[in-house]
Amino acid sequence: MKKFLNSPDDLVHDSIAGLVMAHEDLLALNDAPLFVCRRVPKQGRVALVSGGGSGHEPLHTGYVGVGMLDAACPGQVFTAPTPDQIVAAAQRVEAGQGVLMIVKNYGGDCASFQVASDMLEMDCATVLVNDDVAVEHSTHTTGRRGVAGTLVVEKMVGAAAEAGANLYECKALGVRVNTNTASMGIALGSCTVPEEAAPTFDIGPGEMEVGVGIHGEPGRYRRPLMPADDIVALLLDPILKDLSLAADRPVLLHVNGFGGTPLGELHLLNRIATQRLRNQGLNVKRWLVGNHTTSLEMAGASLTVTALDDELISLWDAPVTTPSLRW
Repeated sequence: MKKFLNSPDDLVHDSIAGLVMAHEDLLALNDAPLFVCRRVPKQGRVALVSGGGSGHEPLHTGYVGVGMLDAACPGQVFTAPTPDQIVAAAQRVEAGQGVLMIVKNYGGDCASFQVASDMLEMDCATVLVNDDVAVEHSTHTTGRRGVAGTLVVEKMVGAAAEAGANLYECKALGVRVNTNTASMGIALGSCTVPEEAAPTFDIGPGEMEVGVGIHGEPGRYRRPLMPADDIVALLLDPILKDLSLAADRPVLLHVNGFGGTPLGELHLLNRIATQRLRNQGLNVKRWLVGNHTTSLEMAGASLTVTALDDELISLWDAPVTTPSLRW
């Protein structure tokens, strides 16, 4: 294992401290329990709190800021945050309109956020993100996993909260965005968790793992490496089957890297996926390409499609200023 670190135990805290130093105009750090929040929270708005295991950067800490999250709680690598982190973060950022928790569908995350919600003496609601169409059940969660579509939910709900939507309007919006979002990923290589110092799975040089999650877990099945055109078809077919969209429906296409895939290859996938969606009669209106929901240094990518309407396009286009997403 070759990584830039002093101790695996200190990696998450030291990394978060470095993030906040680089964006001190936007972010504030709470050391114990560990969380990141907006330096200047907006009063009178629903507060959005998310989080999860580290190793997926910039999700979630990179999306704290204006028009998106109010706080993010990082656990250790691929490990859920603790309830006390979530409680402290919610208490810090609650601004008179309640707290909406955006939670990826993994057992540990769900348990921690539920316990925190039960402990908080304030209005709370939860949006569960489960956009992954690769599996119905996995060793990490019951039901579909929450993966790169989480960013889409956080962006659109964050825009609504910034504009003054109330807690239950924000929750209903989050559920609607999640319902209209589907993702699937593929890996060309594994990743190495610092505490384990070994790859999470072994894969041959001519193989690819189809249907991977974001915790370094193996996929649904393995196949010989295919050309990019065929890989895109393999990913998009179950996504489109799941969404079952009418012709000419506007969509957002998000091409997400898992941390070890060059941007040039992600843009190549974007070109192929855009053309394939258009060939299917869909109207690709918005794009996001880059490493946003990673799995440490895993070589691989996922495709996410979100069905849009005029309201969702407006929410996606709304101004956002975070370390890792801004326009």
